[in-house]
Amino acid sequence: MTSYECDVAVVGAGTAGCYAAATVANEGLDVVVVERKSEEEAGHIACGDALKGADAFPDAIPKSQIEPAFTNTGVDHGRFEIPSHDTVLEIPVPGELAVIDRWDYGRRIIEGAKDAGAEFHYDTVVQDVTQDDDGRVTGVRGKRRGEVVEYDAAVTIDGAGALSILQDKADLSGATFDTNVSYSQFCSAYREIVEVREEVPWKDALVFKPTKRAAGYLWYFPRTGTEINAGLGFQMNEEPMKLVEDLKEDLRNRPEFAGAKVTDKLGAALPTRRPYDSAVAPGFLAAGDAAGHVNPTTGGGIAGAAYAGNYAGEQAVRAVEEGDASEAALWRYNERVMEHFGARYAGLDVYNVLSTAVDVDDLMGLLASLPGEKLAEALYSGQTSMGWKLKLRTAVQSRDYWGVIWNFYRTKRLAEELIDHYRRYPTRPGALAAWQEGRDALMDSIYETTGAEAKY
Repeated sequence: MTSYECDVAVVGAGTAGCYAAATVANEGLDVVVVERKSEEEAGHIACGDALKGADAFPDAIPKSQIEPAFTNTGVDHGRFEIPSHDTVLEIPVPGELAVIDRWDYGRRIIEGAKDAGAEFHYDTVVQDVTQDDDGRVTGVRGKRRGEVVEYDAAVTIDGAGALSILQDKADLSGATFDTNVSYSQFCSAYREIVEVREEVPWKDALVFKPTKRAAGYLWYFPRTGTEINAGLGFQMNEEPMKLVEDLKEDLRNRPEFAGAKVTDKLGAALPTRRPYDSAVAPGFLAAGDAAGHVNPTTGGGIAGAAYAGNYAGEQAVRAVEEGDASEAALWRYNERVMEHFGARYAGLDVYNVLSTAVDVDDLMGLLASLPGEKLAEALYSGQTSMGWKLKLRTAVQSRDYWGVIWNFYRTKRLAEELIDHYRRYPTRPGALAAWQEGRDALMDSIYETTGAEAKY
């Protein structure tokens, strides 16, 4: 067995892991990133490739380092295709948006973390978490090319993605770390990179389309006018879909993909759930997909993972410098996540809950009748408002769905109450249980109003 000692061990060379490692290394501490893929494959991750918030990334890795991977910065709206109502709904997307080459981006953030001083150990499959007698996480153990390797660290950061094995292996029962996690809160997704012969007419849009079954959705995101990220996903609380076959069927029915060539294929699980109530335990933090740091309505998680990794890295640095990696010492990380995007994501998750209880035809009909700019506000902030003239016009256009609208309105009010509650996230671990009790009472009201089954 080979042992390594470092200040901070990071598991996973994705966005959260690389930004965490760069943040730590920039402060002069020893940080090792443990990655299961080879050096050649590292950074190759299944993703929709759409990046929301490209204008506001943490500077632990300079933006100039990753900008060459932004292959399409001309995207400015979403295009919702609703075949059941023969409608195409186009809505603006606020803020800077880009479609990226995810593999190139992945390689670039690895290089950025290396430039900061982080060390990368590839071909290393983590199999266990080490803890002391008090339950503090002291590192991880795994195998590299058949040899057992162990990493001893003052702080371990889990950037291993959705359904991380670290959280299965560690005993977190004595901490506030969120263990209320189920496969049903995740989405299974598959995507292909497809090259077409001629530029698609929607190269400035992110294209969304419901599948024939309520559980699924399709997306077409243009990296360029002729290179398209085409994918399909379904919520795991529904009956499984044949992702590859269903995607290929839709591709065959789209004339712009005639004679197209598939250049890459990948699948993944995505957390379409609220952020973890707590992503810290003694000696341990989780960031990015490993802590549910994803917009649950769109699946967008790159910017959130970058900031979560940055915050986790800063908290780890403080813990090492002060010699205190207790749960209380790491708690500020949770607060920063909730203050920045966690509250908003929790509010957006309410609409995911609602969608499980609404007939898909009613939902599509309602979407087809609503104003696009207000849908954009709801999708990206969780809150929206309308003047009386717009309300009147919308009421006339959507008169066949007034019952659904009333349900949406009541749900929207509860989602806003939930966001306000998350903005009062506790400042210490001991206050979490009381905060959760209040949150769960709001969720009970949401389940009762929507008619949805409990998600958590």
